[in-house]
Amino acid sequence: MAKAKSPLLTRPEGLYCPSGDFYIDPMRPVKRALVTHAHADHARAGHGAVLATRQTLDLMAIRYGDDFAGARQVADGEMTLGDTRVSFHPAGHVLGSAQISVTAEGQRVTVSGDYARVANPSCAEWEPVPCDIFVTEATFGLPVFRHPDPAGEAEKLLASVAAFPERAHIVGAYSLGKAQRVIMLLRQAGWDAPIYIHGALQRICDYHIAQGVALGDLRPATDDSMKKADFAGQIIIAPPSAFEATWAQRFPDPVLAFASGWMSVRARARQRGVELPLVISDHVDWADLTRTIDELNPAETWVTHGREDAVIRWCELQGRAARPLHLAGYEDEAE
Repeated sequence: MAKAKSPLLTRPEGLYCPSGDFYIDPMRPVKRALVTHAHADHARAGHGAVLATRQTLDLMAIRYGDDFAGARQVADGEMTLGDTRVSFHPAGHVLGSAQISVTAEGQRVTVSGDYARVANPSCAEWEPVPCDIFVTEATFGLPVFRHPDPAGEAEKLLASVAAFPERAHIVGAYSLGKAQRVIMLLRQAGWDAPIYIHGALQRICDYHIAQGVALGDLRPATDDSMKKADFAGQIIIAPPSAFEATWAQRFPDPVLAFASGWMSVRARARQRGVELPLVISDHVDWADLTRTIDELNPAETWVTHGREDAVIRWCELQGRAARPLHLAGYEDEAE
């Protein structure tokens, strides 16, 4: 029997579905885009129409303005686009993030976007979606990447605060997803004190709170009523770019921390001047990536934006069909 035709093709704009006439996370403006989540390397402004979860559409409006696309449609159950059935399923990456299931040409494809399998109280948990073809990221697609328990990393931060009560602790965290996850980890670890946030995080944190994510007492880090010494022993969350600005100098002898899966690479921490690396990632590590492929057991695995070669080699050793997509334009755990 001839192999069924794949419903997705790679084009310069990104993954394209001819039978539904849409792109998934396109890197250039297109007529119709299906978007997995609101990080800027997946969600771009300027499309004719965008189909995504309600939370992703809301976050895109916060980041790009209400006119970020010509039209918006909320993903709701299984939908038909042309001759194609599509549905959205939680990805466990950030608030509103989804895997997109595409069924056409006799095959079902799951495009995972960015996904994580570790419990994340700031978003819905990853959901397994049966498929013939699984499209997986490989951001941390090397055996060396095995992320520690994020609760332990939060405890590491609190231990440093206790050890250096005269210093402020500035935690670099991307404004969508990572910042809110770090806050939630600190709350779960028992930190009930105010957490101070950079202004770039305010609207996105407010939206999480409106969506029922209990971030607790958040206060602006630029509170003019507070003196420099008042921030001793306090935790401040800010975009990593704030490390390089005079903004950080308003705090007493700050301990610079950075929450990222890349902090397991000590050279990266040193390059950024990070004193306290926190290995907290919103992507699957090697163990969870390979476990996911095993559990889904797809007939074929497509690997994109990351360490494709290692994942494909692992699939070959397991007797699994796999190929790289070589999609350009995606960043590693960045905005």
